Amino acid sequence: QVHLVESGGGLVQPGGSLRLSCAASGFTFSMYAMSWYRQAPGKERELVAFINGDSTSYVDSVKGRFTISRDDAKNTLNLQMDSLKPEDTAVYYCCALRFGKWGQGIQVTVFS
Repeated sequence: QVHLVESGGGLVQPGGSLRLSCAASGFTFSMYAMSWYRQAPGKERELVAFINGDSTSYVDSVKGRFTISRDDAKNTLNLQMDSLKPEDTAVYYCCALRFGKWGQGIQVTVFS
């Protein structure tokens, strides 16, 4: 059974950094593309970053500030978030789209 658990969220001031992690289990992690989504209050869920092998892509609003990575030996997906802005405030979700599975989500709040 596919299981995804996010960690690392919290409160941070603008310009700060956070690192999100997602522990994956129940499937051969290294074989599948993974992604991070986020949903801000009153907004639709949006794709933030995607990784497939060594290939990555980002939504324009986070390019140059966020870095997605994976550790296949540890079955872990990461999202390094730097230069955070108040508009990055959202619940962030780890996603294994191939299986239609999402983590429970983790709150990131950027406040002045």
